[in-house]
Amino acid sequence: MERKHLSSIANHVLRTTAQELGTSVEHLVEEFEAGWNPEVGDYSRKLMEFCSSKALISLCQNIEERLNNGSYSRFTYDMMLAWENPSDALLEKPQAENEDSKISVNLPPDLDDIPLFYSDLMPLLVNDGPSVGEDAFVWLGSLVPLVSDIVNGRFTFETLTAPTGNRLFFPAYDKFLKEIVNCMKHLQKQATPKGVELADDEYILHVEGTATTQRVVRHIEGTSWPGRLTLTNHALFFEASGVLTYDDALKIDLSRDIEHSVKPAATGPWGAPLFDKAIIYESPEFQEGVLLEFPEMTSSTRRDHWLALTKEVLLMHKFLSKFKAESPIQAWEMHARTILSIIRLHAAREMLRICPPDPTKFLIFALYDELPKGDYVLEQLAESLNKVNIAQPCSAHSILRKMNFSEPTISEIEEKGVNEKRETIAGSENDDKTSLETAINQTRKEEREVVNAKEAIEGLKDEGISENALILMELLKPLKSGFVWFWKTLSWERPGTTLVVIAIVTVIVYKEWVGKAISAGLLVLVAKMIQARQEKLKDKQKEITVCTAFEPTASTRENIVSAQYMYMTICQIIHQANVTILKLHSVLVSRAPKHANVMMVGITGLAILFAVTPLKYLIISAVFHWMIMRSKLGKYMKNNQNERRVKEWWDSIPPTPVRIVDQCL
Repeated sequence: MERKHLSSIANHVLRTTAQELGTSVEHLVEEFEAGWNPEVGDYSRKLMEFCSSKALISLCQNIEERLNNGSYSRFTYDMMLAWENPSDALLEKPQAENEDSKISVNLPPDLDDIPLFYSDLMPLLVNDGPSVGEDAFVWLGSLVPLVSDIVNGRFTFETLTAPTGNRLFFPAYDKFLKEIVNCMKHLQKQATPKGVELADDEYILHVEGTATTQRVVRHIEGTSWPGRLTLTNHALFFEASGVLTYDDALKIDLSRDIEHSVKPAATGPWGAPLFDKAIIYESPEFQEGVLLEFPEMTSSTRRDHWLALTKEVLLMHKFLSKFKAESPIQAWEMHARTILSIIRLHAAREMLRICPPDPTKFLIFALYDELPKGDYVLEQLAESLNKVNIAQPCSAHSILRKMNFSEPTISEIEEKGVNEKRETIAGSENDDKTSLETAINQTRKEEREVVNAKEAIEGLKDEGISENALILMELLKPLKSGFVWFWKTLSWERPGTTLVVIAIVTVIVYKEWVGKAISAGLLVLVAKMIQARQEKLKDKQKEITVCTAFEPTASTRENIVSAQYMYMTICQIIHQANVTILKLHSVLVSRAPKHANVMMVGITGLAILFAVTPLKYLIISAVFHWMIMRSKLGKYMKNNQNERRVKEWWDSIPPTPVRIVDQCL
């Protein structure tokens, strides 16, 4: 029986759900109305959510078979259509209108950024049928974290549908699901690294360096070792290639709670940083770090891919350590969601081979590590883990287990959870999602501001340097020893000297002997000048010689490498100085009103503080604060979140544009 207030696709989903559950449409509607609150409103959409939730529980019970025969992709796509157009008031556009706008392609100005898979093979991804939007895609991901995750679903959707007018058509959705299944099967076939026994909850997520894949090279000082690189959800393994087989794997443990990081790096002949196609892992375990290169002819796509995946695993373990997951359920569910996000990235790369997508858009931790206020989203994600039910058939863990990707690792807890009443799907509760979605939307808004500001910075041209840079570096050499002593004092490397300096500064400021201290310093300078006169330094050093050559012990290629590195460093310093000045100018003239308001409030507060507080107390407080923050106690008390807020605020300031002209007006 058709429900007149529902759209045709909604009625279709209602009937299909009743058939899936072995019940009647009337009974399904009665069950929904028994628990529906009329004050909530939106009867049709809530009915679709209720039916979809119950149907998905049944689908996920045998999800592998449903994916293989295509019924899962067709049914879930219809669910998204019905959720987007649940009632007859939101019926689909007329067929004639659909024909006029069935391929609405938004092409960005830079054609190099367009995935050619979409533009060359558009008929495979776009058809005459209806399409779904971002909200429906994210809604499905909140119910079943297979095709997307609620945390990064909007970024995933934007990447997949950028060339098709931000609409997802069924052929593209179906192909994406098939690639996800293929990637799972491919990863299950990968060999375990030599000499390694994986943990019970450890699974291979990516492999390269084999006979059928591209090369991976490890650089150790002046030597290079090709080999096989394997990533799991706990570690990174490198096996150097031998004559007939691989050597025992070098394990890089990404799950340890230590100060370790992975960063992009450049390699080249004789150590020259010419090719930006490598990553370097740094930790106390490896003094010189582990340098891995991913050779390819043009871009650094492979390096970016491996960097994102490695960071994702490393940041996931930092997340679990920071928020102290209370039970194995929460930790493993987060592992499972991370594994699924990596599999989705693999699937997207298979779909978009010609122009692979930005890897962070499909990941969770690597994405929010870069986005402004991403730590807020991760805090909300940690809170949502407290209510996770790993036994739900549509949880990330259950999906991996039903796909034979992982074995049960928490059997006792899961057995208990199976006996609980399953009325909802993990993540479908509106109250649990509201705060998380609010944080995600705020992050996306902040991201647009930062992107606009960075685009303006990239438009600035780097200026060259002259020999003045060499002269400046030569003149500053005498100050090097003094700077090293000063820095060691501030860093508490010499605690006795540091305490003496703090005591002297405190006494001088409190007794208001600043003038006397300046006088003493000037007298010391005069004494040094008299000493230089007595030693006749003017005759010994009649001029300052700046040598543009290099050390005689260095070879020609080492000199070239050093010169290039020095040139790049100085160019970066000059460029950063220009950007800083232009940002300050932008704030001063209120080109960025929001940032100018913050600056004016801050300056006003400082003015009031200096007006009502004696200067000596401010100076003493500043000295003590600086010294304490440089000590071990200060590093323990350090609040990285405040530093992150300041950095995000600074990054979002758009600099004043610069135009270079040939003639001065």
